[in-house]
Amino acid sequence: MSGEGRGEGSNQIFALRTTSGQEANVANLLYKRAAVTHTPIFSIMVPEALKGYIFVEALGPHFVDDAASSVKHTRQRVPGIVKVSELERYIVTKNIVEELNIGDTVEVIGGPLKGMRAKITKIDKSKNEITLELLEAIVTLPITVHVDYVRLVERSKKG
Repeated sequence: MSGEGRGEGSNQIFALRTTSGQEANVANLLYKRAAVTHTPIFSIMVPEALKGYIFVEALGPHFVDDAASSVKHTRQRVPGIVKVSELERYIVTKNIVEELNIGDTVEVIGGPLKGMRAKITKIDKSKNEITLELLEAIVTLPITVHVDYVRLVERSKKG
């Protein structure tokens, strides 16, 4: 996003609705079409946390409309301009270990225990690891996993 050949600050960001789950495909097709037709589209953002939308930086809305026309899985451009401050929550990543507390219920989303629910008994923030006690197990054994392998299901009632 350097200012080569254009006035800095003249770029605008537009939201484009897509079919949910097809955001990356639409972004790739949009990128290829813009490259072939030399359309002034400077960046395309596909936020993982927001399904059904991509964000396109271009000189104007008509460039986004032209590039997106007849691209499979595009719906429509959302009217208006998106501010960078509205996109910051999708750009800045939070460490999930900071949001977890002892006693929270989580679901294991990877590995051999995938799909099982567990209660957090210990948190090691320096290693990004948590110790779990499986709720569905017959014998309760403490299991230590990386925080990337869990998803918060329910906060503890104490917190």
